[in-house]
Amino acid sequence: MSLCRWPIVALLLMMIAVGVEAKQLQISFVCSEKNDLYKVVRHSGYKCARFDSQAEAIQSSRPGSAVLVLADGYPDNRTTVDSDIYDAAAGRNLKLYIEYPSEIPGIATEDVRDTQWERAVVSSDECGERLPEMHILSISGCHFVPAKVDNPLISIARVAGFDSAVYGLPDSAYPILFRLPGREVLIATTNLSGFVTGRYAPSADWGALWERIIGLLDPASKVALKWEPIVRPAYTACDKLPSDFEKQALVQGAGWYLNSRLLVSEKEKPEIEKLLAANSASLPFLAADQPIGDGSCGILEGYAAAIDYEGNQRRLIPLRADCNTEVAMALSMHSMVNGDQKASKIARNLLRYVYVDSGMTGGDRGNPKHPAFGLIAWGAISPAWMCANYGDDNARALLATILAQSCLDIRDWDEYIMRALLANLRTTGKLGFRPDRIDMGNLEQHGWRHFHDAEVVNYSPHFESYLWACNIWAYKQTGYKPFIESAKNAIKMTMDAYPSGWRWNDTLERARMLLCLAWLVRLEDTAEHRAWLKTLTDDLISKQQPCGALPELLGGAGGGHYRIPESNEAYGTGETPLIQANGDPATDQLYTSGFALLGLCEAAAATGDPALKAAEDKLAEYLCRIQVRSKQLPYVNGSWFRAFDFKRWDYWASSADAGWGAWSSETGWGSAWITAVLGLRLKDTCVWDMTSKSRVADHFSVVRRQLAENDGEPWKQ
Repeated sequence: MSLCRWPIVALLLMMIAVGVEAKQLQISFVCSEKNDLYKVVRHSGYKCARFDSQAEAIQSSRPGSAVLVLADGYPDNRTTVDSDIYDAAAGRNLKLYIEYPSEIPGIATEDVRDTQWERAVVSSDECGERLPEMHILSISGCHFVPAKVDNPLISIARVAGFDSAVYGLPDSAYPILFRLPGREVLIATTNLSGFVTGRYAPSADWGALWERIIGLLDPASKVALKWEPIVRPAYTACDKLPSDFEKQALVQGAGWYLNSRLLVSEKEKPEIEKLLAANSASLPFLAADQPIGDGSCGILEGYAAAIDYEGNQRRLIPLRADCNTEVAMALSMHSMVNGDQKASKIARNLLRYVYVDSGMTGGDRGNPKHPAFGLIAWGAISPAWMCANYGDDNARALLATILAQSCLDIRDWDEYIMRALLANLRTTGKLGFRPDRIDMGNLEQHGWRHFHDAEVVNYSPHFESYLWACNIWAYKQTGYKPFIESAKNAIKMTMDAYPSGWRWNDTLERARMLLCLAWLVRLEDTAEHRAWLKTLTDDLISKQQPCGALPELLGGAGGGHYRIPESNEAYGTGETPLIQANGDPATDQLYTSGFALLGLCEAAAATGDPALKAAEDKLAEYLCRIQVRSKQLPYVNGSWFRAFDFKRWDYWASSADAGWGAWSSETGWGSAWITAVLGLRLKDTCVWDMTSKSRVADHFSVVRRQLAENDGEPWKQ
């Protein structure tokens, strides 16, 4: 599909409506009239017969034509095809295409299998120039009939790669499209025709595949299939945008939270808490007739990347502190800009949930005598989440709460903000760095002074830089020098190590570093601080695409737990970037784009540099264009999926990440910051200015006295 295809679809449908003569294809269908392929062929302007009976289709079809027997019973029921159908078709010189058959003449099959990490791979040169060998496609929720044949057209396998299987096909691959030896028959061992409902990707490649299959069955016809995916970007790359497109995107972004079915209701709360206590991770999407919450019970993490055969996604059920506060921030911004009182109420409830009702700041974290006093748990209820204290997650929760309170004009959580600022400061090492996370067990075993006195060096802006931004902001509010001394030293060391010394040396880290550098210029506008900011922004902007995209780039294979798969077997086993190699045209809306938008907004405000403002504007427009739209699946409408391929103009990438793949949508992180920054832009302001009148410093002395109740030694109850 071209980047600007939707108007073409509309024009085509209009032409059909007014009676433009459709072209007759020499193919017949045996399927429901609701079958995706049949509907697409008809709506693309072609005539073709449809039958409910295989025998009737064989008898009614012209010799030399083709019959497609499609998998209406998929995945529960395989397609039953009597052996005499094959003979009858051969007797009438008919080609056959059969999906998901119960038996295949002359070929042994096994019981149906489903897939988790496997993708479709073109495994011959018969699929045309647009689908070369080793080209990758996704089949959502694929169920297939295992068989062994030589020379399949398409196989299913666990492979690494962005759009090509870079390590080839493994021995464990199975055919999913092949020619039946000795017959004019194509066999698909899965449901290839459900590509619209199932949201198979990339969309354009599925059009190319079906055009090729139809071409093999009816060589005299050159079909061009057109349809509108049920989940698509808000605008094409070249659509003329309405004058209020950013406001619309803000409304849709906030609307996603209200319609996502992720707000936990009182009815569902016991079940979710029981699952979390058992460290479970997901639930099916919530039916539209079920109640949704008002924020009092929190909001779930988001939607998993895996898509089932009906096009649906599972809910990720962790109740994270960062996601809940960031959603509160986004809804507060929407409420301030657009006067939505429902959003305001939910935002207030979410903040109370995090700081009071969830337990994430209670228990040991609420006890001044405990070394964890003031920290915010990674997530609620689940032992795996309650044990962890991430500096970056604390930082984003703090920034989100500070901004949300400014939007709502409240000061309810100032004491908790000050607690967390000072608690994170005292668990930061001498040089201004800290471990990625500090678990409760380690903190109790060693005491907070062990971490405070350590000479940790961690050149990871992803894990470190937002706490530096918090510390710069906190110094501005309180004048407490350890805040700024810690941040400035770590920032200087990190910039001295740039770029080769950074852990990942990628677009993500550059985007995350912008905020603390912009705020350092705000606080101390020196030539050195401006030079640091300019180094980062020049580097980032130099890679910005004409459409506004900031491509993912990695300065190596990655580091620590965040690595590009180095084998087929490694695909789906850890946290990974969206690219397989630099040059893959992907942007990351979970980890990068939203934070780049925030950083550019703050940098432009700090410097007045028109080049930074122009880059910010381009990125904002790009993000508004690629925001998710779906009438059929309202629970994803208004969100941003993690991945977007800005050349295909489609949601696509290497979906190798074990938890947050290409089609995942997180309630917090990038999506929430995109929404919030769009609101800031509409108000012509920035976070630094909007939060400048905070009264958090009113609690500084009291909280310091509370923290002093623990001497920093190992915890003794």
